[in-house]
Amino acid sequence: MRKVKKSFLEVVLLFIILMIPLSCDSSETIKNNNIKSKNAVLSIGGSDSKITIKVFSSLTCPHCANFHTSIFEKLKKEYIESGIVKFEHHSFPLDLAALNAELIIRCHQDINRSFQLLGEIYKKQNQWAVGSDINVINKSIKKIGLNSGLDDSKMNKCLNDERAQENVLNERINAQKKYKIESTPTIYINEKLYKNKHNYKQFKKTIEKLL
Repeated sequence: MRKVKKSFLEVVLLFIILMIPLSCDSSETIKNNNIKSKNAVLSIGGSDSKITIKVFSSLTCPHCANFHTSIFEKLKKEYIESGIVKFEHHSFPLDLAALNAELIIRCHQDINRSFQLLGEIYKKQNQWAVGSDINVINKSIKKIGLNSGLDDSKMNKCLNDERAQENVLNERINAQKKYKIESTPTIYINEKLYKNKHNYKQFKKTIEKLL
């Protein structure tokens, strides 16, 4: 019965991603505090920051992992922690594994712990985002979640939360409709599409021009 449910969910996910141009409201953004709103876009940095960076990414995307590990951490130290930049992680799952990883990240109520887990998920992407057996993949994701302070029962509850699944998928549909996402990661800086190279030197240069 469990396998049938997962298989059905995967079909629904692919159908929504590829076929249905649904309309939905703009996603809620988490304010700059430690407690995040349920099912909101993950956001860190000052709410009144001069620069807002939106990154639309899939957690199974290698280029997304590269962006996060090579740019985000430096960006956080130099611009986010000082309140100059607000950074938003917009979920854009390309497959069921990416969707489930998003659900585990959102298990944390503390926004800083969510971002810490996001970093670990990206760093260990080649350990969990492999193969086609979603049950094996889920076990690998939960292993990373356990190390971040989540317990197994809570993660199972998050994975089976249909409302949370729907919210993540609606977030993706809304992004597709509003921003015409063609690949991941897609990056917007102050609502303008970033088209330059994905290295910190070039990224920093773009930010400095806006200050």
